Amino acid sequence: METATSVISVFNTREQAESAVRKVQAAGVDMKTLSIIGKGYHTEQHPIGFYTTSDRIKAWGGTGAFWGSIWGMLFGAAFFWVPGFGPLLVAGPFLNILLGALEGAALVGGIGALGAALTSIGVPKHSIIQYETDLKADKYLLIANGAPKQVENVRQIMQQLNANESAVYDVA
Repeated sequence: METATSVISVFNTREQAESAVRKVQAAGVDMKTLSIIGKGYHTEQHPIGFYTTSDRIKAWGGTGAFWGSIWGMLFGAAFFWVPGFGPLLVAGPFLNILLGALEGAALVGGIGALGAALTSIGVPKHSIIQYETDLKADKYLLIANGAPKQVENVRQIMQQLNANESAVYDVA
């Protein structure tokens, strides 16, 4: 039996992140294995609200088209206000991992729910700190989970798209 792995890639802009999602989709990767995390707004583009209807997310604000497009492609989506962190938008199966961390009030070694969720997919603490810093700087994390061969395929696509970083982790 193959060990499950994850790859996390960091993108500077929502356009880069959206392009990556579309490229992964075009490569035939199961979109139910892909997640994206971002703050989802800039100071001049405040969303007014979010709601779901018929498994489609609706958003008002400057980034509504981006998140509506991404959330239409990925499985599951949510908006959180994380104390000390701010707004966080999550789409894809990582959402369930994060919800489990939030519901369990998982605070592991001084890290919050996001850190606990990342730990559960094999991310070491020093990388968690960097990913949280990236998110606070309005960057986007693209996460793919699955068999090592599929994850390596996604990692190669991310490298082709000049992701800031693409790291592979063994799921604990």
